[in-house]
Amino acid sequence: MEGHDEQTHYVKRVQLPSGKTIEVVYFRESTQLDEGQNVAPLTHEPPAEPHQELHVCLDCSSDLVYPVQWEESGSENWSVLLHCPNCDVYREGVFSQDTVEGFDEELDRGADALARDYKRLMRANMSEEIDRFVGALTAGAILPEDFASA
Repeated sequence: MEGHDEQTHYVKRVQLPSGKTIEVVYFRESTQLDEGQNVAPLTHEPPAEPHQELHVCLDCSSDLVYPVQWEESGSENWSVLLHCPNCDVYREGVFSQDTVEGFDEELDRGADALARDYKRLMRANMSEEIDRFVGALTAGAILPEDFASA
């Protein structure tokens, strides 16, 4: 009967840029290791780029850059694909957890600003519709028959 290598694993808890926490299980085939022998890392971790404002485009300086795709890159870094909708440039890089957390906070601020603008626009539209409806009622242009079911 053939011998099988022992499979070892370790679990790492990772916090995603969205704030969710997941557990990643890493598996590694191991030959019989002598006790006390150091185990080399599974993969070489690419170094993170220097801290930068990821929401700002390097080409056109637009502050509308958003993440298209991201994944863990090593034990503390993230590989992120960024897109600038202003000049349609894509770029990928490896960034530290701190840089990505700052980017996530900026994305949250942007989402909050969009939600505020949407609510303001919705209120303005409703106000205009109410003014038109009141005007039509005042002018006698709306009759009870307009609301009768067919």
